[in-house]
Amino acid sequence: MPEITSRRGLLFGAAAISTGAVLTACTSNEPSDKENDKPSEAPVADDKPGKEVTIGFAGPQADHGWLNAINDNARSRAKKYSDVTLDITEGSNDAAAQIGQIDSLINKKVDVLVILPADGKAMTQAGLKAMRAGIPVINLDRVFSSPQAYRCWIGGDNYGMGLNAGHYIGEKLKDKPDAKVIELAGIDNLELTQQRTKGFDDALKNYPNIKKVARQAAEFTVESGQAKMASLLQAQKNFDALWNHDDDQGVGALQAIEQAGRDGFLMVGGAGAASAFDHIEKDDGVLKATVLYPPTMAASAIDLARALGQAKGIGGMAEFEIPSSVTLYSAVVDKENVAQYKPTGFK
Repeated sequence: MPEITSRRGLLFGAAAISTGAVLTACTSNEPSDKENDKPSEAPVADDKPGKEVTIGFAGPQADHGWLNAINDNARSRAKKYSDVTLDITEGSNDAAAQIGQIDSLINKKVDVLVILPADGKAMTQAGLKAMRAGIPVINLDRVFSSPQAYRCWIGGDNYGMGLNAGHYIGEKLKDKPDAKVIELAGIDNLELTQQRTKGFDDALKNYPNIKKVARQAAEFTVESGQAKMASLLQAQKNFDALWNHDDDQGVGALQAIEQAGRDGFLMVGGAGAASAFDHIEKDDGVLKATVLYPPTMAASAIDLARALGQAKGIGGMAEFEIPSSVTLYSAVVDKENVAQYKPTGFK
């Protein structure tokens, strides 16, 4: 695939060459033009109306609270800008169907595409097709297998989720001899689940007094969370902390904990559901914190797509272009800061 370079980048390069030629013609006796000596400031996207941009958005079916929040964040962010038109597809968990939806957006000749693929590897060709058609792609969360399939990737930090959950639990239990923790993971054949577990295990290595004694994999659903948590509770009569990868399956886990009448341990969730924030704020049970995998990434993807469509950089950075990748931070939300994050909670 030929390298894609922005028109503005070419213009800037030409300007630099022209300026260089002028400077070599100057003599040391000529006064310096202070204004021309200053480096050009990159134009950045802001809230002021600019060039109109049509953004195509293709994501999977919103059959999970987090995925529904992804769509909501994209829609609400696009409405913020009078110069943005959002063309959003129905969404599908079938890769072939989603590829068809992306083809439709390519045929409409949208200015920028934001794609959260149902399967990153299987849908890489869809991203490549868009890029070859001259439509830059913002790859959201589930990454394509080739960097040529997108202009910018933005997503969460699965390893960081596990790492921060492990450190939070570790600091709470660091003074407890022979502390025991258990883990309620997500779908085991997904790389994201494997990354979350690795981060968690790596963090616990910093606390020699803590041992992970059990792990069960659920399926990111309330029902699976309840069933797998019940199994863990039956097998483990005593433990000090639980890390649950996903707040949706955590609803079921909490039901199992309540049904078993168990307490005496702390629970840390994952993702940032509104229900988890409510429990944390009330401080009425074992759930004391959750580690974010923020669906606000979809709103940020719209911001990046708009900046890209307007050939601008982003505020707070000196570069003329948006970055090639943005990894979001997995903040830990507990009683101390839950009020700040509650507006971002998904249902």
